[in-house]
Amino acid sequence: QVQLVESGGGLVQAGGSLRLSCAASGRTFSRYSMGWFRQAPGKEREFVAWISWGGGTTDYADSVKGRFTIARDNAKNTLYLQMNSLKPEDTAVYYCAACSSNYVRKDSYNYDYWGQGTQVTVSS
Repeated sequence: QVQLVESGGGLVQAGGSLRLSCAASGRTFSRYSMGWFRQAPGKEREFVAWISWGGGTTDYADSVKGRFTIARDNAKNTLYLQMNSLKPEDTAVYYCAACSSNYVRKDSYNYDYWGQGTQVTVSS
């Protein structure tokens, strides 16, 4: 199985940038597509971004297109989310997740493994 640990969250001013990392353990990391989700207080967990096995295909929620970039380094078993031009509405707990399918997945139930989450707070 895959174990995931997020890091890199914190407090940042609106307009600033933050880079999240998700360290994965397991021998088959490259055979999982990966996603980032987020959940703000009182809201449902929502899809943020997805990346294919080799990193050649990505997809993003409309709310973050042009601002966030998902990437992976399979040699390091690490997933990243570069967040630029942050807005207060980006404030949430961010989770990385692993999916056994190599097709874009925007629903949380498609994912097999989840990290513990990392808090991102954007001040106005």
